[in-house]
Amino acid sequence: MLSHEHPALWSPSRRHLLGASGALALGGLLPTGASAQAAWPSKSVRFVVPFAPGGSSEIVARSTAAELGKTLGQSVYVDNKPGAAGNIAMGEVARSEDQHTLILGHIGTLAVNPFIFDKLPYDANKDFKPVSLLAKVPSLYVVHPDVPAKNLKEFIAYAKKNPAKLSYGSAGNGSAGHLAFEYLKMTAEIFMLHVPYRGTGPMMTDLLSGRLDAAAVGAAALLPFIKAGKVRCIATGSAKRLPQLPDVATVAEQGFPGFEMTQWYGMLAPANLAPANLDKLAAETAKAVKAPGSLERLNADAAEAIGGTPAQFAQFIASEQERWKKVLLRAKVKPD
Repeated sequence: MLSHEHPALWSPSRRHLLGASGALALGGLLPTGASAQAAWPSKSVRFVVPFAPGGSSEIVARSTAAELGKTLGQSVYVDNKPGAAGNIAMGEVARSEDQHTLILGHIGTLAVNPFIFDKLPYDANKDFKPVSLLAKVPSLYVVHPDVPAKNLKEFIAYAKKNPAKLSYGSAGNGSAGHLAFEYLKMTAEIFMLHVPYRGTGPMMTDLLSGRLDAAAVGAAALLPFIKAGKVRCIATGSAKRLPQLPDVATVAEQGFPGFEMTQWYGMLAPANLAPANLDKLAAETAKAVKAPGSLERLNADAAEAIGGTPAQFAQFIASEQERWKKVLLRAKVKPD
């Protein structure tokens, strides 16, 4: 036996030295948990936006991606994949096995689509891990200048005196603008005809020309027209007044305490993202959305940066689903 021929090799002290050197050798070959965590991301991160380029989703995604890339040590690039109210992109990312693919979650894909589509290619609550609520973009309630209402109270009174006379437009069934007005109708107990369009652009054309009486649209798209006097803002859906429109009261201020209507955007990862990677991503994302460069871009869009934790975002999604389920069922909203 080797132990009899070379007893020195098997002395306790020698065994100790061999064990230590073996551990060092293995340590050089097998990364520790800490170094494995630090190695992520190991390549560029793809941040999918389930909508066409332009608008608030683009600004929120690119602002976050630009700042996040600085701290993660890898570039973060935005990939727009529109179609089917965001369902195509959501389904693709839900099935992704790549630890470097993320997606922009939205009120529509997370709190609306699950209740208006009979079948979805994803499960909003099981196929994703919430990372962080990035930003909220307030909806503005506007009317054509010919509508005889200077504020929300006057508008509601006029609508009640003229049932079925007024119409409002949206970018389509189940869109944020559709939700915003249905929520107001339910809260204020008024009736108006809904005219769905295929996009905000054609809807705005008819609103500006007077073929529509009212609409609820994200602040960024409306501010130039409000300032030019082409539409009149009668209320904001934000929790507090906007610096860009300090003289316009919120819906809550005008008789409906607690009312808030905002489009919101958050980051999601596929459910298979490793816990350590999720923790790192969440911490860096919360900082990225509050970075000076990101805040500057978001403030220009009248968007409010949030940057919460995964647990906070998960709780927020659940509360939004509960709220909008009631509105959607009452309004009998169906996809186009």
